[in-house]
Amino acid sequence: MLTSRWITGATSAADADAVRALVGAVATADGVDAYAEPARRDIAALGSGGGRPGTRHLLVHDEDSLVGHALLDTEHPDDPVAELAVVPARRREGVGAVLVDAVVEAAPQARFWAHGDHPGAAHLAERVGRRRVRELWRMRRPAPGHEAPPLPELVAPDGTVIRPLRVGRDEDAVVAVNNRAFSWHPEQGGWTTADVAEIEAESWFDAAGVLLAWDTATEELLGFHFTKVHAVSATVAEPLGEVYVVGVDPSAQGRGLGKALTLAGLHHLTDRGLRTTILYVEGDNAAAIATYRALGFERDAVDVSYQR
Repeated sequence: MLTSRWITGATSAADADAVRALVGAVATADGVDAYAEPARRDIAALGSGGGRPGTRHLLVHDEDSLVGHALLDTEHPDDPVAELAVVPARRREGVGAVLVDAVVEAAPQARFWAHGDHPGAAHLAERVGRRRVRELWRMRRPAPGHEAPPLPELVAPDGTVIRPLRVGRDEDAVVAVNNRAFSWHPEQGGWTTADVAEIEAESWFDAAGVLLAWDTATEELLGFHFTKVHAVSATVAEPLGEVYVVGVDPSAQGRGLGKALTLAGLHHLTDRGLRTTILYVEGDNAAAIATYRALGFERDAVDVSYQR
């Protein structure tokens, strides 16, 4: 018999270990993480009382075994977000239905992410009146089954210079540019210096891999590129580079900064010996997709958002 209960980050060590074991088993079976990075940080913090404010965890048990987990983020009450996972051996047994029904009961407006566009996600979404409204593409260089083309030479646009982040000096400027560049974006917009500090505290953070474009005349920040290196894990067979986020101030659009910053990051990752690089981009952002394809990227996975 399936039973469910909600917990918070300040839960028992046994609950925390069980959730992390389930998440790892799902990633190994599917070859893709069932949770985005912020949710994975919340799961890593389980048992310590850490994690984002407003985050709750739903546990579904069959007797003493944890068979399903959902994370509900209500930090923004008008836009609750849920992600979930079911033990691979217990799929198609109603566990997913218990999870989505409980999430909707707790947050009727919740939208759901399906990472990797798992085929069962569409059926669960339909069950609770959600439809496919957004695609987030994962693109990869080299394209699957191909060799990576040589990178073009990096040339900064006229009147600009690209240099690494100076920790403790440049964060305010990065936040300001990010929030202008991504004012429309539900996840990337609204950065604070605390958000940047959280990134700088991550084990993967490398200031040399954060490239900033400055106006040489005004000394104003025009754009930035955070790169990231993924360590080997259940879903990463070898160290993997990522174009983590590229932002250009709207006032500086049209100067070729987006391509130059992307290229600066790719050169940095290649110089570190990384053979493969990924990035995430909105599926309807045709201009960005064209830029990335010109640099040798092609789509190899899709995350889907379902909402009312």
